[in-house]
Amino acid sequence: MDQEEFLARITTMVDDERRLRDALASGQIDSATENQRLEQLERELDRCWDLLRQRRAKTEFGENPDDAQARPSSQVEGYQN
Repeated sequence: MDQEEFLARITTMVDDERRLRDALASGQIDSATENQRLEQLERELDRCWDLLRQRRAKTEFGENPDDAQARPSSQVEGYQN
């Protein structure tokens, strides 16, 4: 996957996140369902952002971005901005 494909995937997930919040606000889903789905989505988003950052760093330092590896959410979740 190249950078544009990663960004498109991230955009899709952000859109999904908005749809979940809208569904809760309109009463289409309950908060427990929203929380469960959001947790999954947020974990996957964190992993995608992490992988994209790794790929960008490898490119910046002359390495092959395809060597970047997706890390488990347990490792990625603890990051601070």
